[in-house]
Amino acid sequence: MSCPDDEKLYQMIRDYIELDSSSPTSSSKSLQKSSLLSLKGILESVTVAEAEILGRIFLYLRDLEPSKLRKWIVMKLGMDYYEASLCRTTWATTFNRPSVFEFTGDYEYIDVMMKNDTESGAAERLIVDIDFRSQFELARPTPEYEELTNSLPSIFVGTELKLEKIISLVCSAAKQSLRERGLHIPPWRKASYMHSKWLSQNCKKISFSELGSI
Repeated sequence: MSCPDDEKLYQMIRDYIELDSSSPTSSSKSLQKSSLLSLKGILESVTVAEAEILGRIFLYLRDLEPSKLRKWIVMKLGMDYYEASLCRTTWATTFNRPSVFEFTGDYEYIDVMMKNDTESGAAERLIVDIDFRSQFELARPTPEYEELTNSLPSIFVGTELKLEKIISLVCSAAKQSLRERGLHIPPWRKASYMHSKWLSQNCKKISFSELGSI
């Protein structure tokens, strides 16, 4: 990371990760405890590229503008010569009888393509979400599920693979929480729906150079 306060900023990133992943250690259910430990392991495995983009975002948030925040971050990343885009996904999911119930969704997040120093030279895609934790909130969660989601970062920066692991783990825990509360699993809390938010093929990318016209 090439900025004047590298060491201080890196420590701030580590403190952020450790703070957001801290939660009570006691758990009444071994399965939920295992999920919590697995989630922490995923989140604490931070690549250089992920730390670099998260560090940049912390710098940008010092001059926070409340409106159109995602667009603003993409523009700031672009000005710092990162290949960043605003991604808008839309999808429709049909449940049970197609003619009766079709649930549509749309979402917006940030996409960053990082140069890769490997022999293949292929770019690494990072997904950035500045409101990540709230996407997994449930009404009337069990204490175990609440403990799990409290471990999620509010700002997520990670690869598609890391995100897929988190979705699978947390959505499985959400299903267990809802069942214990005697509640049905809503379509917007199923893994397939959550997957569509960030990993759908139906994604419109708006690049840094195009943002000025919207």
